[in-house]
Order: sequence, then C-alpha cells, then structure tokens
Amino acid sequence: MDHVLKIRLKETVHVDQDKLGALYAELGEAGAEDVVCRAMEELALRLSHCSRLHRAGQWDELRKCARSLIAISEQIGMLVLARVAHDVLESLDAYDVPAVAATLARLLRIGEQSLTAIWDLQDITI
Repeated sequence: MDHVLKIRLKETVHVDQDKLGALYAELGEAGAEDVVCRAMEELALRLSHCSRLHRAGQWDELRKCARSLIAISEQIGMLVLARVAHDVLESLDAYDVPAVAATLARLLRIGEQSLTAIWDLQDITI
C-alpha cells in the first residue's frame, strides 16, 4: 500500500435565493426572518434526532423525520438538503441498511453545511 487516497467529504451546498426572496416578499422581512430562524432550529433538532433514531434502529420514525426534513428544507430553499433527505427515504424503502447509513451520514454533513450557508446569508440583504 504505497498510495493512500484521502476522500474529501465536502459538497457544495447553496440556498435557493429565489425561493428565499419569494418568502421575504410574501411575509415581509420580520416574518420571513422568523420563519427562517424557526426552520433552522427545527432542521438542527431533526438532523440530530435522525441520527439518534438510526442508532436505535427505529426505521419508521427515521422515515418520518427524513420526510419532515424535506418539507422544512424546501420551504427555505435548501434544495440539496431536501434531495439528500429523499435519498435517505429511498434507502429506507429499499431496506438497504448500508445505504441508509451512508446516505444518513451524507445528510448530516449536508445539513450542517446548509445551516452554515443560510446563517451566512442572514447578514446579506435579500
């Protein structure tokens, strides 16, 4: 083993600014900021909860948690996070335990990066 390959586990995430802009136009600045802040809080809690459910082998509850992540992330323009949560659902539906572990790990990474991205946008006027 002369060569060691180091895999960089970072993907580019972005926030759909059109979706976020529409939310601000519909709810006004204060209303949209409230929705975004509550959504970020919920996403962080649910990502953590998904991890706990996986460790406990509670597949049905994990499925519900992943579905809720899709709805919340789509609402605030985190489309990559929604897509990866959907991948977790597909793995669960296929009863593919290794794929569930892999896609959930990816979901947690993307979730953290997405929350950081939207947090950074809080300083930008939409």
